[in-house]
Amino acid sequence: MKNTALFLLVFLPGASVALAQAYRFGHVWDGEKMMDNAVIVVEKDRIQSVGAAGVAGAIDMTKYTALPGLIDVHTHMTYVFDMNQISAAGRGAAVVYLSRDNARKTLETGVTTVRNLGASNYEDIAMRDLINAGLMEGPRMYVSGYGLQITRGGRGGPQTADGPAEVMKVVRQQIGAGADVIKMYGSTGSGQDVTGFQTFTYEEIKAAVEAAHAMGKTIAIHTYGPPAARDAVRAGVDSIEHATDMDDDTIAEMARKKIFYVPTIDHNRYYVDNAKLLRYPPSAIGPLNDYIARNLETAKKAFRAGVRFAMGSDVVYTMFGENTRELGWFVKAGMTPEQALKTATVNAAELLHHENELGSLKPGYVADICAVEGNPLEDIDVAIYKVRWVMKAGRVVVDKTRP
Repeated sequence: MKNTALFLLVFLPGASVALAQAYRFGHVWDGEKMMDNAVIVVEKDRIQSVGAAGVAGAIDMTKYTALPGLIDVHTHMTYVFDMNQISAAGRGAAVVYLSRDNARKTLETGVTTVRNLGASNYEDIAMRDLINAGLMEGPRMYVSGYGLQITRGGRGGPQTADGPAEVMKVVRQQIGAGADVIKMYGSTGSGQDVTGFQTFTYEEIKAAVEAAHAMGKTIAIHTYGPPAARDAVRAGVDSIEHATDMDDDTIAEMARKKIFYVPTIDHNRYYVDNAKLLRYPPSAIGPLNDYIARNLETAKKAFRAGVRFAMGSDVVYTMFGENTRELGWFVKAGMTPEQALKTATVNAAELLHHENELGSLKPGYVADICAVEGNPLEDIDVAIYKVRWVMKAGRVVVDKTRP
């Protein structure tokens, strides 16, 4: 099959002649419904039309099902595994350079947009800007800069804050540095540490929420345990990351306030599978597996209660390329494959406040398209393991359709 670009002269009522490209897919899932034998016409970086109307000479993609470009709302794009050969003084610049591989592998999963929650030295801001300028290949990035933390062991930094006033100040500093979203570590827990001891108080979380929202930004709260999740929900955050063992009242309030849940179940699976590589002791495996089981049970409860989910991988180190495996856990939690796909498309776009241009295949939306081999509405593994072609903003960035 030849998959060469075809340019069409498309005449629109009341408009001048426009240069466009047309692609005919065997199936198109636009974020709401599945269409058979449908054509997507792309003009520059936008979708011009989607439908079954005949377009002569459209590029033949009938072997594939088109999906909206996927969105991963919890990444760490600048987490590079081995930095031993780089001096401490040069690591900031080196990290951005080495993160190109993370970006490429993310695109290959069909993910064309990410929300990056936590980076040192504003490396994610630099990476976002390089991608936006066309100087680096990668997914569209919405970034947090540093994640807010409490002072520990007498050590501070540009991300540390103690008390509501300092929290508000640091939130404003992150936004002033260029952050698109605020990240706050509301509890302990990371890597092999599966504790969930609350760090910031309710008053501090509330201050962060108010400061972020006053400046038009969303806020995500990291919490491994239920206490910080409960206070974050009370404070009116936009998303809860990881939280396990949440009580029924907290879950019901999340549903009522339409707060998104980003459970990131699969990232602990990654830690278990790569415990030796990450130099975790054998004693870490049991607690990690226990946390995975409890996290899944919490996700089941939340889904049954009507909480809205968004897909986040919490991808780090050598996990890039596995960004969408979280979708399989969502099906285990009780979702249909289509409901799981919505967490990585329409839901995720809404969490980003870009639901009018991302997460769907509709006229006027950004031309982010992921082509898979098979029917992902019947088998979610198709969306996870059979991505063959990816377009970002009207440009093909991954093409595995040729031998």
